[in-house]
Amino acid sequence: MRQEITVKANAHEDLKPLVASAIRNQLKILEQDIASSQARIDALESRMGMTSNEFELKLAKHEVEESLDTFDWTMELASLRLLQGKYKSLCEAELS
Repeated sequence: MRQEITVKANAHEDLKPLVASAIRNQLKILEQDIASSQARIDALESRMGMTSNEFELKLAKHEVEESLDTFDWTMELASLRLLQGKYKSLCEAELS
């Protein structure tokens, strides 16, 4: 979905470089958050002895017992996907 945003301000400075800088800063934060989330997922995969894809397939078939680890894993995967979506959206943003 394509979105267009208009920013109006009573400022003497050109806002475009400021907005571009804010986007770059947010991308750096998202990169760090993605790396942290991926590290937590890697630790869960190692501890549980399966990949996240295998985990999700087994979870859907009710082949894994629900536990705090499986809850954490499910939430971490959802978080990672959300962060990756935000990162992709900001990477694709165009300032005109």
